[in-house]
Amino acid sequence: MAAVEHLLHVQNVLGEGPRWVPSEQALYWVDIQNHLIYRYFPASGQHEVFDVGTRVTVLAPRRSGGFITGTERGFAVWYPGRPLEFLVNPEAHRPDVRFNDGAVDSRGRFWAGTMNDKDHTRPDGCLYRLDPDGSVHLMADGFQVYNGTAWSLDQRTMYCTDSGRRTIWAYDFDLETGAISNRRVFAQIPEADGVPDGHTLDSQGYLWSTHWGGWRITRFDSAGNVERELRLPVENITSCTFGGAQLDELYVTTARQGLSAEALGRQPLAGDLFRVKVGITGLAQPDYAG
Repeated sequence: MAAVEHLLHVQNVLGEGPRWVPSEQALYWVDIQNHLIYRYFPASGQHEVFDVGTRVTVLAPRRSGGFITGTERGFAVWYPGRPLEFLVNPEAHRPDVRFNDGAVDSRGRFWAGTMNDKDHTRPDGCLYRLDPDGSVHLMADGFQVYNGTAWSLDQRTMYCTDSGRRTIWAYDFDLETGAISNRRVFAQIPEADGVPDGHTLDSQGYLWSTHWGGWRITRFDSAGNVERELRLPVENITSCTFGGAQLDELYVTTARQGLSAEALGRQPLAGDLFRVKVGITGLAQPDYAG
């Protein structure tokens, strides 16, 4: 069994969206509720914290510099140490809806989904695609809490999660056009196992899905079968990504949100950053082409 390593005692309220940046050999992630973006350098153990003044929920490097982000106020560009530069908000007409999770496909398009932040049971979540030319496309709707975005090794399947329905979906994916179709259930998570949250794909084509309220990460094969589980010492596991010089280290974000004082007493590391060396490599993640 792979050993779980506790890296940083940051006590994030809602740690999310880890992203490894090879050019910096650094991990970025966010604490959504505290308006914070983190940067961690494993080689030195040092980390930095940037207060950006609004809730950033997902970020990815841009080929032209800085980061593309999804926020509670739409898409924005961010450079470390500088204010956010807001681009467009396709949900401006719905003030209770904010962006949540997302990722960049191999053509450099940024995909990000939304959720109703006031009522997580409402199917108000949408999936948007931000193309390199800045155009925004509504790709799917009806999600309760959109989470996770990843693509199969052959680029023919896109995976995403609706946490509210405890479901990981699979879509047919057209790499050239960016179209999706034929949504179907990839995996349904039992209530006893918590709620599926963020996920990432490894170099063998397996999907690693984190469990909010489940104390675990599950590795699924391409047919949606459970291949293994990793247990962690905290309840709310929010997302994971592969990093390190060889992309063989699984970095894991967690959250304290929703936990009682009694629960926090039993899991003092809730909201912290973890790492697991699972003996498997991940995949280099594309940058946004805009």
